[in-house]
Parts: sequence; structure tokens; C-alpha cells
Amino acid sequence: MLPFAVLGLILWILLLLWWNNTKTVAMPNKGEEPPSGCGPSAAQKDMSAAHSPHPDKHSLSTIPTTSTHNEDNCPQASCASAGLKVKAAKTEVQRASSEVKNLPPITQKSSKTNVPMLSSGPEARERLKFILGASEDNSSDEEPLVTKPPSGVASQPPSSTLKSSLLQAFSAVPQPSTSGIKPSMSGPHLVKKGREHRKMDLQRDFTVASPAEFVTRFGGNRVIEKVLIANNGIAAVKCMRSIRRWSYEMFRNERTIRFVVMVTPEDLKANAEYIKMADHYVPVPGGPNNNNYANVELIVDIAKRIPVQAVWAGWGHASENPKLPELLNKADISFLGPSSKAMWALGDKVASSIVAQSADIPTLPWSGSGLRMDWAEEDQRLGHVISVPPEIYTQGCVHDVDDGLVGAEKIGYPVVIKASEGGGGKGIRKVESADDFPSFFRQVQTEVPGSPIFIMQLAQHARHLEVQILADEYGNAISLFGRDCSIQRRHQKIIEEAPATIAAPSTFEQMERYAVRLAKMVGYVSAGTVEYLFSEDGSFHFLELNPRLQVEHPCTEMIGDVNLPAAQLQIAMGIPLHRIKDIRLLYGETPWGDTIINFETPDCMPSPRGHVIAARITSENPDEGFKPSSGTVQELNFRSSKNVWGYFSVGATGGLHEFADSQFGHCFSWGENREEAISNMVVAMKELSIRGDFRTTVEYLIKLLETESFRNNDIDTGWLDHLIAEKVQAERPDTMLGIVCGALHVADASFRKSMSDFLHSLERGQVLPAASLLNSVSVDLIYEGVKFFLKVARQSPTTYVIMMNGSNIEIDVHRLSDGGMLLSYDGSSHITYMKEEVDSYRITVGNKTCVFEKEKDPTVLRSPSAGKLLQYIIEDGGHISAGETYAEIEVMKMVMTLTVQQSGCIHFVKRPGAVLKPGCVVAHIDLDDPSSIHRVELNTATLPPQQPLPIIGEKLHQVFHQVLENLVKVMDGYCLEEPFFSCKLKQWVATLMKTLRDPSLPLLELQEIMTSVAGRIPPSVEKDIRKVMAQYASNITSVLCQFPSQKIANILDSHAATLQRKADREVFFINTQSIVQLVQRYRSGIRGYMKSVVLDLLKRYLQVEMQFQQAHYDKCVINLREQHKPDMSPVLDYIFSHAQVSKKNILVTMLIDQLCGRDPTLADELMVILNELTQLSKMENSKVALRARQVLIASHLPSYELRHNQVESIFLSAIDMYGHQFCPENLKKLILSETSIFDVLPNFFYHSNQVVCMAALEVYVRRAYIAYELNSIQHHQLQGGTCAVDFQFMLPSSHPNRGSSPTLSRVPVPVNVSGHMRRQSSELFLEGAMSPPCQRMGAMVAFQCFDDFKRKFDEVLCSFAEPLLENSPFSDSCSSLYEEENFKNTRENPIHIINVSIKTADTEDDDALVSAFTAFAQSKKAVLFEYGIRRITFLVAQKREFPKFFTFRARDEFQEDRIYRNLEPALAFQLELNRMRNFDLTAVPCANHKMHLYLGAAHVQEGAEVTDYRFFIRAIIRHSDLITKEASFEYLQNEGERLLLEAMDELEVAFSNTNVRTDCNHIFLNFVPTVIMDPSKIEESVRSMVMRYGSRLWKLRVLQAELKINIRLTPTGNAIPIRLFLTNESGYYLDISLYKEVIDPSSGQIMFQSYGDKQGPLHGMLINAPYVTKDLLQAKRFQAQTLGTTYIYDFPEMFRQALFKLWGPGEKYPKDVLMCTELVLDPQGRLVQMNRLPGDNDVGMVAFRMKMKTPEYPGGRDIIVICNDITHMIGSFGPQEDELFLRASELARAEGIPRIYIAANSGARIGLAEEIKHMFQVAWIEPSDPYKGFKYLYLTPQDYTRISSSNAVHCHHVEEGGESRYIITDIIGNDDGLGVENLRGSGTIAGESSQAYEEIITISMVTCRAIGIGAYLVRLGQRVIQVENSHIILTGASALNKHFKHLLWA
Repeated sequence: MLPFAVLGLILWILLLLWWNNTKTVAMPNKGEEPPSGCGPSAAQKDMSAAHSPHPDKHSLSTIPTTSTHNEDNCPQASCASAGLKVKAAKTEVQRASSEVKNLPPITQKSSKTNVPMLSSGPEARERLKFILGASEDNSSDEEPLVTKPPSGVASQPPSSTLKSSLLQAFSAVPQPSTSGIKPSMSGPHLVKKGREHRKMDLQRDFTVASPAEFVTRFGGNRVIEKVLIANNGIAAVKCMRSIRRWSYEMFRNERTIRFVVMVTPEDLKANAEYIKMADHYVPVPGGPNNNNYANVELIVDIAKRIPVQAVWAGWGHASENPKLPELLNKADISFLGPSSKAMWALGDKVASSIVAQSADIPTLPWSGSGLRMDWAEEDQRLGHVISVPPEIYTQGCVHDVDDGLVGAEKIGYPVVIKASEGGGGKGIRKVESADDFPSFFRQVQTEVPGSPIFIMQLAQHARHLEVQILADEYGNAISLFGRDCSIQRRHQKIIEEAPATIAAPSTFEQMERYAVRLAKMVGYVSAGTVEYLFSEDGSFHFLELNPRLQVEHPCTEMIGDVNLPAAQLQIAMGIPLHRIKDIRLLYGETPWGDTIINFETPDCMPSPRGHVIAARITSENPDEGFKPSSGTVQELNFRSSKNVWGYFSVGATGGLHEFADSQFGHCFSWGENREEAISNMVVAMKELSIRGDFRTTVEYLIKLLETESFRNNDIDTGWLDHLIAEKVQAERPDTMLGIVCGALHVADASFRKSMSDFLHSLERGQVLPAASLLNSVSVDLIYEGVKFFLKVARQSPTTYVIMMNGSNIEIDVHRLSDGGMLLSYDGSSHITYMKEEVDSYRITVGNKTCVFEKEKDPTVLRSPSAGKLLQYIIEDGGHISAGETYAEIEVMKMVMTLTVQQSGCIHFVKRPGAVLKPGCVVAHIDLDDPSSIHRVELNTATLPPQQPLPIIGEKLHQVFHQVLENLVKVMDGYCLEEPFFSCKLKQWVATLMKTLRDPSLPLLELQEIMTSVAGRIPPSVEKDIRKVMAQYASNITSVLCQFPSQKIANILDSHAATLQRKADREVFFINTQSIVQLVQRYRSGIRGYMKSVVLDLLKRYLQVEMQFQQAHYDKCVINLREQHKPDMSPVLDYIFSHAQVSKKNILVTMLIDQLCGRDPTLADELMVILNELTQLSKMENSKVALRARQVLIASHLPSYELRHNQVESIFLSAIDMYGHQFCPENLKKLILSETSIFDVLPNFFYHSNQVVCMAALEVYVRRAYIAYELNSIQHHQLQGGTCAVDFQFMLPSSHPNRGSSPTLSRVPVPVNVSGHMRRQSSELFLEGAMSPPCQRMGAMVAFQCFDDFKRKFDEVLCSFAEPLLENSPFSDSCSSLYEEENFKNTRENPIHIINVSIKTADTEDDDALVSAFTAFAQSKKAVLFEYGIRRITFLVAQKREFPKFFTFRARDEFQEDRIYRNLEPALAFQLELNRMRNFDLTAVPCANHKMHLYLGAAHVQEGAEVTDYRFFIRAIIRHSDLITKEASFEYLQNEGERLLLEAMDELEVAFSNTNVRTDCNHIFLNFVPTVIMDPSKIEESVRSMVMRYGSRLWKLRVLQAELKINIRLTPTGNAIPIRLFLTNESGYYLDISLYKEVIDPSSGQIMFQSYGDKQGPLHGMLINAPYVTKDLLQAKRFQAQTLGTTYIYDFPEMFRQALFKLWGPGEKYPKDVLMCTELVLDPQGRLVQMNRLPGDNDVGMVAFRMKMKTPEYPGGRDIIVICNDITHMIGSFGPQEDELFLRASELARAEGIPRIYIAANSGARIGLAEEIKHMFQVAWIEPSDPYKGFKYLYLTPQDYTRISSSNAVHCHHVEEGGESRYIITDIIGNDDGLGVENLRGSGTIAGESSQAYEEIITISMVTCRAIGIGAYLVRLGQRVIQVENSHIILTGASALNKHFKHLLWA
């Protein structure tokens, strides 16, 4: 217990000591001499919540721990930061105590004092004063110090701990860094007599409850409780904060003084900060300040109305207008400022200079030099007040330009023109020469209208110093130190500092004395500033006096501790200076005393404390000559600290309007010396973040504060303007970083805009095209004359890829909630913002800014910012040179000039006085030399490679998840541009598959899960799992090793079984959930997981694409809207993904290939997905559907290897055991097989076994010529062992080249053993001898390479040696009569063929191969002709694919026949190419060799234009399976569908690559295998298939398709060749007809015969009849269908089909279900019924009368149908159309039957008089420049003579330009229906429609479009069916509304 007692005792003693000490210091003994230390006053300065725009964040008033009086002037006391460290205080105490020890002893006057009163030398006292916490602050003065311990220990009770007691005993507050003022930092009086510690004197023993009590107590004479602030912006903010601070200190209530503010609409809109602070607001008019804050009458009126007792005008606006104090004085309202007389005498720049001269203060030479009034010291002592008489005043002014020029000459240039009422940089211009004088004089007049103007000499290289004065109404005036405001731009202060250290102390004292003298001379009251120019030589000159508070007054407040706005208020209340607390403390007096202070010679001279730097924050752009701008603020974040604070007139969501002052913020920094103050300011500026629509000066200020000349104080008033002229700029971010940030911002803005626009339109029910959702944008940025062209695409919502000049980089980007972006670039992260301006993008990165220009038109002159156009400097249309000014505008109270960059003639757009918006066009300029425009150069550099941020790890499973995420994002629609997309996609898919196949993937994933669940699962379970993992890891490379999913699952299950309580089990399963999920994922091993990952991706694709299959895109989107109402974001996601379908297709096909490429056998779940993929019927999904179908088919087919082996085994088995001869029986199945073997067979031409080679060649020939009659085949070997086969054949019966003689075509040709034909009796031949021979000969040779063939060519030709004499069957049998004839015939019509197979080609490229073959064929042309070679075909073998074929024909002079490219010519007739003989064919290359695509152009007469173009696509379907004999119907169906899809794919490619419009495109499929089925089944199957792809076929304009197929009805029945024809010419009815091929008994030719009971249109026609070209009807159909409607004459058939549907299937409907006749006008204009051919109409309107029999009315009902014919003069209405419509409608009314109107029109006709179209001439105003317009149109006399008789035109005759002209006045035209007569008819039919609606049923259908009168008719008929994607456009809506006098049409 004892130690505690001792401790308690010590504490108690310490407490007592502390108590005594406090009392002593706070209340000095009576006997003591008054305190002599009178250092920096403890006055308050407004730092209330003002320390920061966010009082809650840093505001000092919220910090309880600071010492009581240290609030408002933190820098002085250095104790603003809340938590001063105890340690810091302790070191101070130690240092102080050591200083105390070293001082000589001092006698103590008071026995109570425990702390010695040290007085040995100023520094020690200074030091101690600081230790004792002297730095005052303006918080609560009333509180006794005891209750508020110093910072750091605020909350501790006095006895809490020993340490705190000690601290309190010493009252040590400041941090070591702010330890008192150094003597070197003198103003004039920095180190005077030592000052005693005055902090304790602030305690007061009275309270003041109201202003009335305050006035009584402190000797005032006016009570002020309510103040009107006649200002806005930072002035109003500062006034309220300062006075409220004082009010709280004095009355303990900050709202004792009430504030009324004026509010303009602009301030309200800008959300100005001062409005929120006020107690009361008064709305005032907006616009320029003469409407509001500068309007004296308005201010006085408001002051009286409210009423208020005082008005504070701040700075600017009306603050220097003497009328304001004068009128207020009359109304008995105080003005917080000088009287009107004093204001006039000193506030006026002219008057003040005269007064200064009268007081012997030096002035610069000016227009009033030498003017003075009589004034003596005596006057001052007697309190007389000086005033300047008007006659002297006017002598100091200049009245006009001439007067000014005279004065300027006298003073000497350069001079300054000044408006006496100007200020703040307004109304002042520097003039270098007499030439510039007039324009600058005018600008000054404009900026300060009505102000007197004077001129003065420009002081070069001077400093701007000023003295702050304060005076009361009792004749007392004092100076409160000085300020240095030399850093100015355009005479506007930018940086201020205090005190002014550049002048010698004695000089500055002189300045202060003069200032006080001036104030007293004029009886000045309140605060004011005297400005001097201080020259390098130490001299100074009076400049002017500002009779108001200045913006930079807080500098003085901080070094002198005087709250100036509060002092102004107290002076206005009549309080003498010596009773104001801050002033008393400044002069070392007790704060609440009433002793008179002798201000002339005080006991204690005041001295400033520390140094302050102030910086003005303005909304100006330093890069554009400090151009002011307005706009909103998005963010304003100023971080106050104990030495730096600022206040702003805008908040974080406010703004600046164009009538506001450009200064919206002021920052102040305090330091013990100048260097420290600068450093504090720079740090604060770098932390200040302001983002808004405008640029600010912050970055530039940092640059200025860091320049060497500023730090060395080596500056003058011209320094900043000189820097600007030298284009010194703020620091910019790295160019590439800026470019990257700029591109990202611009792209991101586009992406977000496209998304939000789309979303909003969806919400409104509108459907935009999917393509308007951007995922990739081009960005052009121009920076310093270089244009950077970039592309930006999103790879995911947070990964952007930037592409430039072939290089690309990936950037991780995150959007911040405040509109900024956080991005990682080149290994660092950056925060960046963008502001888009009229002509540029402003990008901020960190605290650096760069500006990118947009491309702009140099002929358009725009306003750079919002403002008002004052005047144009030159005439409209006048010429102006580059760099000259063309206009002046007023921006934010400043006059700015607009200049031109190029010379030219200017044309005005806006008139003077117009209000300008940023970027609006002011004028246009016609450039003198358009070629002189400075063009930007294109950047060619690539993006520098960047170090990637290790955002994701490099481990296998991390890579896997990253790649999977990328692929998922591709499925979501985040696809890059090509070529980057395919490249990255391949890489990702490869990586995905590689990681998925890696056995360590599940192990790594499990390891990651185990680390996260460790500690949450029982240790035994964890141990067991880890054991299993270790076992798997040790066997990981084993082929048999499987991931132990089951074992892990068992471990979990067996543990769960041991848990008794259900709750425990649930917790266990929750904790092990992630392990269970992993186990399930890998339950089928790695391969199973791989499949499931890929399937999930495919399902994602399907999930989106299935939404867009049912109907047209618009319809699908509307369905999605309905499903997801009201949230449209999922719909947006679907559409965004769907928009990238073509890129997603690439991924899906890759994934299908990955899964199925290696393994043709498919798992069931894969089959399901693939089947779903094949169901995608839309064109955009065709590639995927096709790939899926190919994979499905391949899964049913034997592989290439299997077929190769089958063929080989057949060959080998066919050769006998000795291998010498072969058994042809075995080969028969190869020859007859329906399997496709041509991809396998060519390999065997080069088999190691010679016999196999021969067999293969023979199989090839026999198979290729299976349809021909082969007579002989002979094998032989060329030298070197190359196999060759010669054969003879006859053309097949159906071949178009076969003669018509039936006998000849059936000649049996027995072959003898040697292979020669036996001679037949000549009669047989003679029957048809006149026909060309049909016996032909061929050779087939297989070479290793083309060169071998070239060498052996002659040997190959030997086969055809003397063909007609020896080998020909004609040689002996033909009589000599025919010999020569035949020989000649063979020459002219060669008949032999050569097939050359080549194993290895030198190149893969077809064109290269063709050129080699062509060159050879050309070189041997003569020989080939000589030998009667008809064609030579090269077959180039390919690995695992069908060979390529190239055919060269005699008829083409042995050039390649492109039509037969990749087609075995023997098979050509199976494609029935000759049926296309009515067309000129061009072969179109196909990616798919099985497809043969031709573009046909119909034959036309010489010189006529081809209008009928169509594609023919043809293919032969074979069987691929050697094992099964018959093809199944399913196979036919699948294979047919696959071919159809492939055909559509090829067509689609061709469609997009052709420049002609094709129609009636045709598909022909020849199905070779025989199928056992019932032909009627085909029709159903085909119809369903066509319906599935109907829309796509229709889009590809496939109107005809043909299928050739061999069918057996039973397995043993005969094969019947069947033809199936499909046509869909009208667009809505699919016609299917079946035919079988039969031989016409009379002609022996094969023809079509209808199969079944329906007779098709081709019945009885020959098989090889050519396809017919398009007739007029089809052409019109095409025209109507292209416009998106149906041809008018197809409508009756459409009605008929609809009726069939109504009756339903079966035979129950009546035969004449629809009877239809056309209604036509006869020559007399009567309506008659007539049946004529479709398309014979000569009017654009057609009417039908129809009788329809429906189930409800089997007897039939009549209707009238009226339709527009859109193919006739675009469906416009002329008089004849109107007449037909009228008569048909009248008929419907007369008979009382329904009228149906089918609208597809273009409104009333506006015709052209064709006969004049080619005759008229134009008389131009200026023939060289047609843009200037024309005078008239005229005819030449020749043309007029030719046409005048027809009365088609009216003219009058003139003579002009030396020729006769007939000026056209009226054009009538020959034809009726060109002009207004059409409108007359429109009125008639509109009336008729209205009447019809009243009397009968009217209904309309709009298809394609209804315009003008068409729309009106539809509207009047009331009931409307509008076909999707058709439009009703009422062009005359506004006219009709006007006519009916109300809004009839919206």
C-alpha cells in the first residue's frame, strides 16, 4: 500500500503546483509591471469550418484537443492538428527547461509564482512564450484555460497521470517544428522587446448575450444584428465564416449575427456554397452583375425591405461604388466600409492619386501628374477631411482616344490605360505603341462601362507591395503589415504573400506611415489597402487605394491574428479600435481592457508572425492564355493541414456560371519562414483534387511555386506574363500514358453511351439494331501535331485491349464511382479522369493534365467558352490576316479577344450582343490558301511493350481459370477485332485444352481449396484427404492414374456418418462444400471434366442464340422484353452477346473440333448439344449448324483410314496369289459401289504393287465413265514403268452430244480377246452414218510429278497414233465417200481425251498450278489439235481429300475451262451443266470442293443490258460406306440437309462477293445411291426441311431447287429415277412436284412424267430442256420482293392459300374456293370485269372482285380488293390511279360489300416532264462557281421551236450573253399526272374513304410502306394491319393539323 500512498502524495503536490502556476500566469499581480511582450496578436481570423470545404473532415472547429485559442490561426500556433504527439510536447519541455537552466537568475516578484519570470534577452523570452503555448487561436475566449488542457491530453482529468500533470504544468503545446520566430524573418519589427505570455489573459469574467449588450459594454453606438451580403462566391463564404467565428467567440452562438444573401438563378443552378450557409436569401435577376450584385438601387431596396442594419459588399461588384454607402447612409443603414466621401476620394483611382500627390507621396508619371490640393498637418490634427473638387478631377482623366494619345506621348510608351472604377484585372490594358492605343482604349471602355479613364506610365520590373489599413470612425487608423502581390497575370494577382520581405524595414515603415496618413486625410473608416509599386532601386510609388477588403486579406489575418471581417463589423457598430480584442492583443494590451492605445507611438510595436503564401484557384486554362471557363464541379477535395487551409465558393457538386468570377478558391499556407510556407503550399496543391468541366490553374501554380526565381524571391509584376509568353507549361504526363488513358476514356464513354442508349430504348419499347452495341471503337487523338489512331476493344468488362499500328496491349481497367478510372499500365497503377470539351479531350492522370485536340474544320470559327459577343472588330465579309482579332467577347466579367489562325475573308454568324455557348459557331472564314492548313502527321510508332502486372498467377490452375474466363467473356460478346481475335482465340483454346488435359489441374485446385478450409474441417479428415492427394501426386504421370474423386467422397461421407447431430452434419457439409463440388467436377476423370467445361461453353452459346431463332430479330427482342419485364439488363446482355455471333461461331467451331476432331465417336450429352446446334436455322448461325451436322454425319461414317484399308484389301484380294493377273469380279463391287472413293483411290495409282496400280487406274476409268458405254480398256506401261490405260467409249444415251439415231446409240460392241473391236457389217453403221461419230478414245496416265509427264508427253500421245486409219472401226466399214468427211470432222470436232494424274504438285496454290499447266498446253497446242485431242484433264492428288481437277479444252484453244475446275469431266453431265445453256456461266470458286457454283447471266440481244443474273449451285451426293449396299432414307435426309446447308454457305459467300443482284437462284443435288423408300415420304421431309431454312433460302433468293434420286419401292424392285422440283416464286407458297424419268417412245429421248396424281408444270418436257430465263412477271416479282412486299398479282393466290388453311387438310373444301376477276377502267372511265394476264396493267393501282367460300359461308361472299402496284412508278398516286380507286370503292359501297385496301405506295406522284429533261440550260450567277446559285432555266431557240407546238412549256424571250434565250416560266408537260392534278385526286379518294368507312366494312393492310395520301387513306379506313417492318409515314401532318386547328396527327 505504501508505494501507492507515496505516489498519491506526489501527484497531489504536482497538481497544486500546476494550479498555482496557472492562476499566476493568467492573472498578473497588481504590483507587476504591465507585460512587455507584445508579439503577434492572438486575434482571430476566420478559419472556422473554413479550413476546408468539408468541415466535417478536417475542420479545426471540430477538434476538441487543440488548445483553446488556437483554432483559427493554426500556423501561428502550430497546433492545428488534433493529436499533437505527447512525445513532441515532452521534447519541447526538456528543451525549454534546459534553456531556463542556462539563464541568469531572476528575482521573483510574487511569492505565488512557481515559474520564474525570465527576462534576459528577447530570444529566451520568445522561446518561453512559445513553450507556454502563446499561439492564440480564435476559438472560445471565455473558457478558463484550466478546463481545456493542451492538445494530446485533452480528455485526461488533471490528476490522471504523472506525465499529463507535468505536461499541463508546462503548458507545452507546439510541435518542435514550429518553435518560435527566427530573428531573420523580420518585417520591420520582428524582434522587439520580449513579450510575456498572454494566453492566460484571454479568460473573461463576463458574458455577452446580444449585440445590443456588446455595443453597450464596448463603447459602440449602433446595434447590428442582420447583415446583407451584397456579393457571391468566395467573398460571401469568407465573410460569413469569419463573422460567425467571432460571433461564437463573443456570444457563444455563431448565428447571433444573421446573414441575408442575394441569389441569382445562375448561382442557384451552380449550387453555390454561400447559399447553403446563409440564414436568409433573396432571389435577384440573373445575367451580368449590373443586374444584381453591382446594382446599387437593388441592394439598397433589399436592405430596406428585409430589413437589415448593415451591408457588406466584399470585393468586386458594388464594393467600390460611392453611391452605395451614400444611399445606405440616407436609409440609416450601416455600410461595412468607408463613407461615400472617403471612398470617392481614395477609392477612385484618379482622386486617390491626386490626394496622394497632395500628401507628398511619390506617384508615377500619369495623366494627372502635378495636380494637388492644399493640405497641412494642422488640418489632419483638427480632423478636417480632404475632398477632390470635380474640376481638378477631370483634369486627371482622358476623355477620348485623341486626348489619350496626346497624354501617352507626353508620358512616353509603354503606358497603361486604366478605368478608375476597374479592378481585379478588369479595365486595364498595357499599350506598347500609338497604333494599338485605340483598340485597347475601346476594350477598357467596354469592360468598365461609364468609368472615367486615365493613363499612367508602365512601371517596368517593379514589385507590387500593399499595406493593409484599418480605421475607426474616431479618426484612429493603423497599418496591419504588408503584402507582396507581384505575381500577376493580366494585372490580376495569382500568388500573394505576407509580410512583404523584399523592401527594407525602414522603407516599408515609410510606406505604412504614408498609408495611415492617406486614411486620416480623407477620414477613412473600416478596412482598406494602399498599393505601391516598389522598384529595384528601393524607391516606391503610390499606385492606388482600394477602399474595401481584398481577396488576399487572410494573409494579413494569419500573420497578425486579426479577424478583418469581424473588425469591419465592430467598427460599423461604432466600437473604437482600442476596444477591439484582436487589436489590443496585437499591441500587447489586455484583451478586454479599455485603456487608450497610442497607435502613433505604442509601447509595444506589433510584429508579424511567420510567413504566409496565398494562391488563387481560378477556372482558367493555362495552356490557352489563361482563358476563363465555366461549368460544373464533379469533385473538390482539399486536404487542410495545420499549416494550410483554403476556402472555395463551390462544393463537390456545385459549379461556376458564365457570369461568376473565375476565382472560386483561395488557399493559404503558413510557415515559420518563406521557404517553409512555399513547401507547405506545394504539398497541399499536389494533394488538392478538383475535377470539373473547366481547367484550373492548380498544376500551373505548382510549376510557379517550384521555379527557382520564385523561391529566390527574384520576381516582378511582369514575371508571370513573361513565362506565359515563353509558353512555360505545367508538367504533363508521359505521352504514351496520356494516349493510353485518353483512348480508354474515349472508348469507355462510347461503350457506356451505346449500352445506356440501348437500354433506354429497350425500356421505351424501341428495338435498335444489335450492331449499335459497340465493343470496339476507333479513337483519334491529336497531341502536339501528331495524330494517333487507335482501336480499343473490350476483352472483358475490366480488360481493355488497345491496338495501334499492328501492336496491341492489354490493360486492366476499373471504373470508379466518381467517373474516374483506375488502370494498371506498364507495371504501375494510375487514376485518370477525362473531360470532353468542344474541340478537345482533357485527360488528367494523377495531378498532371494533357489535352488532346479533336479534328476540326479551320473554316469554322467557334466560341471557346460561354459568354457574350460584344462586337466584331472587322466588317462582315472583310479580309483578315492570320493572328488578327476578329471579335471581342465577355467571359466571366473579362473581355477576351478572338483571333483567326489563317488568313481569309470572314462571314459572321452571330450578331453582337448574342449569348454564346461553348463551341457555338461565331463566324465562317473563306481561307485564302486552303493548302496552307497545318496538317497533322500520322503516328507510325507502335505501342511500347509493357510489363504486365502479376494480377493473376502463373500456376496451372490459375492460368486455366483465367483462360476459361476469357472464353466465357467471348461467349458474352466481349470479342476483339480481327486479326487479334483469331490469334488470341487459338492461343486461349489451345491453353484451355492443354491445362484441361494436365493431370495436375485437379490436384492444384484441391490444394487451393484445402488451404482455405484448413482449420474448419476436422484434422483427421484433412489428414486423410492430404494422404490421398499425396498418393495421386506420386503417380501423376502414370497412364492409368485417375484423380481419386471417389476416395475423397468416401472420406467425407464416412466422417459425416460418425456425426450424431443433424446440425453438426450440416456445418460439416457447409465447410466441405467446395471439396464436394470439386469431387463432382472430376467424377468422370479429367476427360469428363474437359467435356463438361466445353459443353458449358457450348450451352452458353445456345442459351443466347436460341432466343433469336423463332422469328425476325425485332420480334425476338420484343419476346425477350416480355419475359424479363421490368428489368431490361438481361435482355441487353443477350443482345450484346448475339451481336458478336460471327466471332462466337469461330470459338464454337474450334471447341467442336477440339472435342470431336480426335474422336469421331460421340458421347450422348455431346450428341444432344450438337443436335440442338443443328436446329439453329438463322443465317448467322449457319457455320455452327453446318459444323455440328458434319460432326454428326462423320460420327456415322467410317473414317478415311477405314475406307483406305477396305479398298486396299479388295485390291489385294482381287490379285491372284502369284500377283500376275487379277480377278475382275472382286473389283466390280468397287466400280459399282455407291460409296465415294475418289478421295481414296488416287493413292493406289502409286501403290508399290504394279498390279494394284493398274487395277486402281481401271477402277477409276470404269467408275468415272460408268454412265458411258466403255468398249475397250488396254493397260500398258510407258518407259520407266509408269502405268497407263487406254480406253474406248461411246456417249451415254441421255448425253446432249449424242446423235439422235436410235440405232447407233444401241450398237453392241463385242470386245475380242486382244481388245480390238470385231468388224461389224457395214449396214449397221450406214444407218446413222451421217451423224457425227460417237465412238471416242481416252488415255489415263499416273505420274509422280508434272515434269515426268512433260518428259513422257509424246509417248502418251502415241496411244492416239493415226487414230482414224488403223484403230477406228470406221476405217474399213465406211465407204470412201465418207472417209475425208470424217477425217475433216475429227479435225474440226476433236473427240479424244487425256487424263493425267499427278501425285505431288510443287505448290498448293491453284492459280500457280493452272499457270504451269496452261503454259504447257499452249506449247503443245498444235500437236494436240493434230491428234484430235478434245480435252486434257490434270488430276492432282491430295492427302485425305478429293483430288483437284483442271481441264483444258480444244474449243477454248486449250485454256483452262473454269467451269470444270475441281470436277471430273466425265461426271460433268451428272451435274447436267448443259441445262444452263441459256446463260453465260462463270465458275465461282468454292471453299468446298464438292460444291460447284456458277454465276449465270442470261443471254440477251447484242447491246442489251443483262438483268437476269442467277447463281446455280450443284452437287453430287455419294455414299461413303462400302459395307452397306443401300442408303437409308435417314442418310439421305441428313446428307441432303448437310448439302443444303453447305450450298447456302457457299451462296452466302458468293452473295457478299458479287456486284450484281441475283434472283431465282437455283440448287441442284444429284443423289447417286439408290434409296429404298416411298417417294411420297420425300415431299413431307423436304417440305419440313425447306420450311426450317425458308427465311434463309428466301434471303439468298433461292427460288428453285431440284433433287435427282434413284428409288426402289421395295428392296427387290427396280430402281426408278425420280426428280423432285421445288419452286417458291411468289414468296409464300412452296410448290413441290415429283417426276420420274421415262423414254419418249416416239423420239427415244428421256422426258419428265409426273409422279402421282398431281400434274406438274414440267410434265412431258425433255430432261435436258434448258432453264428458262426470267420473264417480265418474275422481274416485277423480284422488284416487289426486294422492296419487302408481295407482287400485286400474287395476292389472289395468297388469298386462295389462306382459304385452304381455313378449310384444313382433306378434300372437303369446294373446288372453286376462290373466284377472282380483275376490275379495269374502260376507255370511257367505266369499271368493267376483265381477266387478263398478270402484269398487263398500265396503271399503278389494281382492283379485284373476289368471291371467297369459307367454312362459315360455303356459298361464298364477295369482297372488293384494291391494291397499289409498287412496281409501277414506285406505287405513286396519279389521276388514273385515283380514278380506279374511286370507282372500285364506289362499287363496294353500291353493293354493300367489304372493301380491302392493300397499301404499298409512295404518296402522290411528282412527275418529271421527260421531254424537257434533256433540253433545259442553266444560267449561272457565276459560271465558274455554281455554288453561288443560278438566275433562271432556259431553252435554246432550236429546242424551243421543237417543243413549243406541244404546249408542254411556257417561256419568254430574252437576249443575253450575245444569244437568244427562252426563259422557262412554267412547265406543264405532255403527259397528264405530273403536277398538282395528282393532289386534286388525293382529296377525292380521301373523301371516298371516309364515306366508305361510314357505310361498309373497310380494312387496310400496309405492306412495305404507305406515304402521304397512302397513309391518309389507311388512317381514314380505320382498321389497319401493319406488316412487320413496314412504315406509315404521313408527310403532310403539320399542314393537316394547321388546317384542323388542333393536333390531329402526332
